[in-house]
Amino acid sequence: MYLSETHIQVRNMARGFADDVIRPAAMELDREERFPAEIYEQMADLGLFGFCVPESMGGSGLDTLAYALVMEELSRGYSSVADQCGLVELISTLLVQHGTPQQRDRWLSDVTSMRTKVAYCITEAEAGTDVSGIRTETVRDGDGWILNGGKIWIHNAPVADLAFVLARTDRDAGHRGMSIFIVDLHASGVERGPKEHKMGQRASQVGALTFTDVKLPADALLGQEGRGFHMMMSVLDKGRVGIAALAVGIGQAGLEAAVDHAGTRRQFGKPISDFQGVQWLIADIAKDLEAARLLVHSAAAKLDRGEMATKECSMAKCFASDMAVARTSDAVQVFGGSGYIRGFEVERLYRDAKVTQIYEGTNQIQRMIIAREILKHGATA
Repeated sequence: MYLSETHIQVRNMARGFADDVIRPAAMELDREERFPAEIYEQMADLGLFGFCVPESMGGSGLDTLAYALVMEELSRGYSSVADQCGLVELISTLLVQHGTPQQRDRWLSDVTSMRTKVAYCITEAEAGTDVSGIRTETVRDGDGWILNGGKIWIHNAPVADLAFVLARTDRDAGHRGMSIFIVDLHASGVERGPKEHKMGQRASQVGALTFTDVKLPADALLGQEGRGFHMMMSVLDKGRVGIAALAVGIGQAGLEAAVDHAGTRRQFGKPISDFQGVQWLIADIAKDLEAARLLVHSAAAKLDRGEMATKECSMAKCFASDMAVARTSDAVQVFGGSGYIRGFEVERLYRDAKVTQIYEGTNQIQRMIIAREILKHGATA
């Protein structure tokens, strides 16, 4: 077994929390589209945010594989909750890798304790997959900056206190003209759009943010000016491992629901698990789920060894998310008509799975990355 005792303990802790706290609340949260602050407070107390922050900076100091295990188990409870864990991990990684000591002292512990709710702001109306299309910009204002522009479909936008905003600092410098700014969302000139009502992961709050002549101090700049695109890219591999693990958690929940239903639902005088057609559905879910899990763990382990893992992270994200959509559909099929009815877990899982093929880079983009890496470096494993 390649998991260490620490990995197993961490996984079991997250699994117990998902079973005891997250899963019982999932249907209500999906129905009400409610931000579950009370669950996040408990997660923060358990150290489930900022998982890979070094112990010297107040974190758990664990590795990417442990993070993937936690994401899977939390998502098995409810992927909207796991999504918050992934967001905080991304922001805390940016602060650890690129923040000044003063920025880390000011924000890191508040972010990982959920005292400060964060948003990561990249997407715009004409800049989704094509990040080079962003128009949000900052201009110098004495020692500080003035921010103008807008972002859409931003996770936590309706509730966040702090945003990490990718903006242009040089219109003519392409990728080298982008920087990341830490923005107080309670500042004058910040306007929030209405909360979006999504098909799935409905407890995740998503909305738009508009910035009109927002004054930023000099220390709002994260890292070096002009390095924002590269800083954003530096956390994408880890982010894709997180989303892949989240998709595996959705698939695992679907498998468990299908197996339980097949053993209790009776037709023609016997449980439907006796029928070969149902057995094949369950077998397909299980085999693809295990393959996705191993891809995720392999990519995470490669990152932990300090190796280049862009191809492996894109493979894991693409395969796991495609698996989650296809195999939660199979779980619905095991349930028959009842699986199509609101209030059954598999109906929610099917809806929750779809977005994993879209965010953190669409699966079409993942396929381009995979092909590019193979053509560049060769087909040998």
